[in-house]
Amino acid sequence: MDERIAIRALQPGDLPPYKAMRDAMLAAYPLAYTSDFEAESLRPADSFRSRLDADHTEGGHFTLGALVSEQLVGAISCERDPRAKVRHIGHITAMMVLPGWQRRGIGRALMRACVARARSAAGLTLLTLSVTSTNEEARRLYLDSGFKPYGRLEGALRWDGRYHGKDYLCLWLTEHEP
Repeated sequence: MDERIAIRALQPGDLPPYKAMRDAMLAAYPLAYTSDFEAESLRPADSFRSRLDADHTEGGHFTLGALVSEQLVGAISCERDPRAKVRHIGHITAMMVLPGWQRRGIGRALMRACVARARSAAGLTLLTLSVTSTNEEARRLYLDSGFKPYGRLEGALRWDGRYHGKDYLCLWLTEHEP
């Protein structure tokens, strides 16, 4: 079956399905995310409005969604700090693809679109992200997308009485790294 995947910036009307997808992913993959389902499921959908680009005039702050027949099946966010000394850095957060849609290239398409959009934001030169050290599939996607490791924090997450490490990766958007 040939299903077309559309990737676009999410709008306020997309927040209810975004929240539903996010809650499902947090419940299904508790170690893949720093946020936890129990606390996050209590947040209203509108609380994620800040992840949209509507209130951020400089660019580099957005959430993209992957849609199949208008059904949201994946998303990725880039958040840009407004402080002058770190305004050049975008942080990739909340990368997710629903289980029934994984291994179809949606994650790669989301990452490509995210990097392309970040490159178009004036003054944004560096992207960062973190990934749970044991999440080999996500880590491979990020490395294949050009991200390079710059550190690991052992014990960054504590879940079910056990500690888990996080790897930190970055991607320079400029032709030459400093």
